Amino acid sequence: MSDEFEITREETASKGRYAAVVDGHEAEMTYSRAGTSTIIIDHTGVPDALRGRGVGQALVRRGVEDARREGRRIVPLCPFAKAQIARHPEWQDVLQG
Repeated sequence: MSDEFEITREETASKGRYAAVVDGHEAEMTYSRAGTSTIIIDHTGVPDALRGRGVGQALVRRGVEDARREGRRIVPLCPFAKAQIARHPEWQDVLQG
């Protein structure tokens, strides 16, 4: 799925963003940093033109993979991210308490 498009990541001291541009449309997932080891996913936005193509799921998966690699925990406040993580038990190891 994510082989079809590239996901980029930007991060500042307090916030971060994952983005994917597919066929000229940009999807994004944003998060806030809560200390050095926790991120709070607060928004996932996928344009109607990209719905059903797995872009949103790929953004959440990338966030989970990065959190795992970096020793971070995730608090998924975004309903979409929360639902995706709930559907994938293999991603739940990064959930905050």
